[in-house]
Amino acid sequence: MSYEMNFGKAYNEQLPTLGETMSDVIRFFGGQYIYGVGGDFAANLIAALSVNEHGEGIQINPSSNEMHAGFSACAQAEVDGMGFCLTTYMVGSLPCTSAAALAVTEGLPVVFISGAPAESEVNQVAIHHTIHPNASWKAEYDNALEAFSALGMRVERLQGQRVEGHPNLAGQRFYQIVSEAYKNKQPVFIEVPRDQVFAKTQPIKLPSTLDDICCGSNILAGTELIVDNILDKLAQAKAPMLYLGDRLKHNEKLKHLIISFADKFNIPYATTWFAKGLFDEYAPLCLGAYNGIFTQTTGREYIEQQVDYVIDIATSIFPQDSNIAFGTGTHKIERFDNKTLLKGGSLLEKDLIAIFERLMEQNISPFEFTAPSQRGLTALSLQLESNELARGDDDIDFNNLAQTLNDLQAQDASTYVYLPEVGNSYFASYSLKVRQSILGRSWLTNPWYGAMGTALPYARVVAQRIKSQQIAERAVVIIGDGGFHFQLNELIHFLKDKSDVTIVYMRNNVFHLGKSGDGAIYHCNDSEFDVHSLVKAYQGDSKTCTSVGEFKAYFKACSQQTGISLIEVPAKPIEARQSNELKLLNLYIKSQNGQAEAVKAWQALTQ
Repeated sequence: MSYEMNFGKAYNEQLPTLGETMSDVIRFFGGQYIYGVGGDFAANLIAALSVNEHGEGIQINPSSNEMHAGFSACAQAEVDGMGFCLTTYMVGSLPCTSAAALAVTEGLPVVFISGAPAESEVNQVAIHHTIHPNASWKAEYDNALEAFSALGMRVERLQGQRVEGHPNLAGQRFYQIVSEAYKNKQPVFIEVPRDQVFAKTQPIKLPSTLDDICCGSNILAGTELIVDNILDKLAQAKAPMLYLGDRLKHNEKLKHLIISFADKFNIPYATTWFAKGLFDEYAPLCLGAYNGIFTQTTGREYIEQQVDYVIDIATSIFPQDSNIAFGTGTHKIERFDNKTLLKGGSLLEKDLIAIFERLMEQNISPFEFTAPSQRGLTALSLQLESNELARGDDDIDFNNLAQTLNDLQAQDASTYVYLPEVGNSYFASYSLKVRQSILGRSWLTNPWYGAMGTALPYARVVAQRIKSQQIAERAVVIIGDGGFHFQLNELIHFLKDKSDVTIVYMRNNVFHLGKSGDGAIYHCNDSEFDVHSLVKAYQGDSKTCTSVGEFKAYFKACSQQTGISLIEVPAKPIEARQSNELKLLNLYIKSQNGQAEAVKAWQALTQ
């Protein structure tokens, strides 16, 4: 009655509950799904947010555990632009810190929502789910908030009204925090007391569009001067290039502008390793993903020998060694003098959008550019005597996996969306040539190793979107023993979702990457493990393939199958079977350790 007495009956009757406002806000930011695990403190949230009998609400997808729910929400942010994860208090939210660390590192706008004790329950009595020493005089209720805050995230526990008749701002605060995640491309953590979910909160008027949540247009001045400087440098250049970074991945408008600019003036472009999968590597102007000596694409020779001006766009402000040739000094773009850096300092890169909108209006003569031939890649690969064209009777392994998949993709008009797990699979995947996906990403992983164990939770989201949008694409997981055993409980959701996936299971029974001994800790599998029985239990199909020809034939068959399809590849943990990228990295590490033969070999490659 307090609201009615203050503002009248009509105002009181149209007040929404906090749960209703949260649902509206999530859907405004494009959230059609939430990934999560149930629990007592989250029960009211689940009831308030779930699709009701009128078809209103959000589909809550159960995950096999909280960490995987967080990883799927990260994949959702990669594909949909925003991700949402729902768990219960402490025991549910704390396992999500690994996914939250990944989201912080990769710049993913993920909203981690946790149920919490009712405001009336927060006192000096320790209730279940709280974490504190049993000899402490003080009950701790903020451990999860502090844990997520320690990762550098914005955290908050929503609050109800403090005095009768005073406003309840919880709905407004939820919107503001979610907006921060969207604008800053960073995760946030929100606890919701269970007694507030159905409490009345002040109504909010959502903006007309997502673009309206920012404070006007670009606030950074000097656009005209920046454009004039770029025009001067372009006028003096014969072979300019655009170098595109991972901060583009959530900005479709800027991506479209950049490609339109490149097409209009015939300027080629390459991506950083972190931005791989954002653009169609089969496009005539695309030079692939560049990372110094580790580059296995045809564009490397052109970049290092012919380019005379680089426009560096939306790359990370902070240098990261795996994105700049692992500190080997071979990353020519990083050390290139004639370069314009457009890092983007405005919210949603509006400063960069203003620059390219102005550039598109200029009278620039198209440049002469012809795509480099395959000969550059062949010559480079022969330096390491590997990655030769994969013949049908060759053994299939990491050394020719990428080439084999590239052959298959070149013959198939349908796009493969690759999901490599961190490890040997991750390094081998950089030689993959990827098509443009309707989902906006055709190569999805976490290249800065913010977390491990994401391939299957990521693939689940990709497979769901492919199914719901009815597009001719295929989720392709590349994974080893360690990652597979770590994540295989997520397979149940491919069965429940009735979605399709191809899993390339590279089996060598050990954690090979980073292995520095023969201890039991490195042996992540057992020779007696029967993966085919496991896949059959999930109503899937599988086969062991030992040759390139056998792999290609079954991979093509998998593309026509529904459900889970798994290809077991008996990989050998020996140097001859490693991918070029991993061979180079290991050689560099040995040379840095002073091994004479490695020093000589490294110098021969880089001088």
